[in-house]
Amino acid sequence: MVAWNLRRLRVDQLMSQDKLAADASVDRAYLGGLERQAENPTIDLLDKIAEALRVPLSELFVQPEDGAKPPPILTGGRKKKT
Repeated sequence: MVAWNLRRLRVDQLMSQDKLAADASVDRAYLGGLERQAENPTIDLLDKIAEALRVPLSELFVQPEDGAKPPPILTGGRKKKT
């Protein structure tokens, strides 16, 4: 649920993982792990992320509606180094 809402809120704001990670003072790879449900954040960390997203902490715990589609992935992503 947290991963779902984290991505939903970030994508709704058209915010990249890089931007959110920088604003929340979190490693971008760790933030990506949160969105993939590969990491277990503390409440303090979720509070920092909610602040960076400018939403109440409770927004990260909203239950998705039955049959809701997963939040999309923002296009563009990280640029390959040349």
